[in-house]
Amino acid sequence: MGQSFELPQEATVGASPEEVWAAIATGPGIDSWFMGRNEVADGVVRTVFGQYTPESTVTASEPPARFAHASPTAEDGRFVAYEFLVEGRDQGSTTLRMVTSGFLPGDDWETEFEAMSLGLAMFFATLVAYLTHFSGRTATPVTEFGPHVADWPRAWAVLHRELGLPDHPKPGDPVRFTPAGLAPIDGVVYFANAQTLGVRTPDAIYRFLQGIGGSMVAAHHLYTGTDDQGPAWHAWLDRVFAAG
Repeated sequence: MGQSFELPQEATVGASPEEVWAAIATGPGIDSWFMGRNEVADGVVRTVFGQYTPESTVTASEPPARFAHASPTAEDGRFVAYEFLVEGRDQGSTTLRMVTSGFLPGDDWETEFEAMSLGLAMFFATLVAYLTHFSGRTATPVTEFGPHVADWPRAWAVLHRELGLPDHPKPGDPVRFTPAGLAPIDGVVYFANAQTLGVRTPDAIYRFLQGIGGSMVAAHHLYTGTDDQGPAWHAWLDRVFAAG
């Protein structure tokens, strides 16, 4: 079996079409909101996110109005394609539409689709937050994986408690905590769903994702400073989720 899918998302942001284009069609721009390290070169979008290293072929590049790329189609029919449509509005605002489509093979496609949908909602919300609060700045991505999680409801409860949040956080909730070896973090939740949590501060976006591999993932974007925070976040994840 398997299933084709299409997930449209849309928002109006206070950034110019050119700023939106830089965010969706350049490596440093994609680094600043998506996941891992990214490169756009020779008609290919390359991403490195832990052991996950997908490549997509650019299928449309019409700056600043349309950018699209798609993964190769596997033998079982699997592929994922992304299309971004950009339209300038009055007073410097821009409407951005992101459409993710593809095919998921297998009898368990619904489980994978749910996880993909929740993750894509987080990524799009991060793109909107980036264009709203950090447009024109580039980020240093931090990606670290915690230990294996056996009980996800418990893991999320532990994370929420560690960040000083209620059991069911919502956008606008304040976040205050100090990971060992790092400066205090004082921000607000900008997005939360069953498998993700995003926190925004004046100089960073901190994200926690339920990884497909079974671990909590820290996938952050730092808009100031160049220090390598990876080891500190890895140690933090090990401590917080040591009991699984």
